[in-house]
Amino acid sequence: METDAELVRRARRNPDAFGELYRRHAAALHAFMRGKTPDFVAVELVAETFAQAALGLGRFRDEADGSAAPWLFGIARNLVHRYYERERVDDRARRRLGMPIRSYDLDLDAVDARVDAERLAPALSTALDALPETQREALELRVVGELPYHDVAERLGVSEGAARIRVLRALDSLTKLLKGAVT
Repeated sequence: METDAELVRRARRNPDAFGELYRRHAAALHAFMRGKTPDFVAVELVAETFAQAALGLGRFRDEADGSAAPWLFGIARNLVHRYYERERVDDRARRRLGMPIRSYDLDLDAVDARVDAERLAPALSTALDALPETQREALELRVVGELPYHDVAERLGVSEGAARIRVLRALDSLTKLLKGAVT
């Protein structure tokens, strides 16, 4: 059987070799990540681990008698660290702005609510039209465009804090405007 180190060398020219490396280590990396992050994050971080490994095949050094596990787990540990650092920074920013901290774990009630989204489309369109243009534009950039706040701020020509406040106010206004339509 080929060692991981041999697979890494072959993977530089042969994607099938990288696929075998993935099959050997994906489950263990996923178990590692699930022990440190929410499951939906673990899946993304495993994918990112292998993406970074694919990009860094030329930097692999066989320091574990042919095993790539220490190399892959090192990448994974760095990604977990970066994930929590970003979460910490985001959490601190939300707290400074007075924004609520919410969990986005699977909520079956929320799933049911999304099923009703088509029914609410006309009311949502009316509510969006009722928003001040500055709030609607900020909300569209952040939610529809999925832009990070610093990009929203840049496009609007305002500070990041002002962009966050506009989005928060827009969401608050939409909530109030839609309360009657949700019943």
